[in-house]
Amino acid sequence: QVQLVESGGGLVQPGGSLRLSCTASGFTFNNYAMSWYRQAPGKEREMVATITNTGESTDYAHSVKGRFAISRDNPKNTAYLQMNSLKPEDTAMYFCNAMRVVAGTAQTYWGQGTQVTVSS
Repeated sequence: QVQLVESGGGLVQPGGSLRLSCTASGFTFNNYAMSWYRQAPGKEREMVATITNTGESTDYAHSVKGRFAISRDNPKNTAYLQMNSLKPEDTAMYFCNAMRVVAGTAQTYWGQGTQVTVSS
């Protein structure tokens, strides 16, 4: 059974930091690119950060570049999102995503999400 389990969300003051974790099971983790998405109330889900299956390459949304860092530990089947200098506009549900393309078809899995609230 495929599972992606996020943890590490919570309430933090502006300027603070959080580290999200996403632990995977039920599939070959190191074959998949991993991404973090977020969705705020009334807004569409947006990609925040992504990392290739080997961890060699990363990409970020413009709004978080320089503040967030995505990483992965393949032996531990876990991806991370380090979030620094948090702003109220970072408040959202954060979702972990695993994706690979096989023969032109995308295989993707989602976690259930973890809430991040940035407020004083």
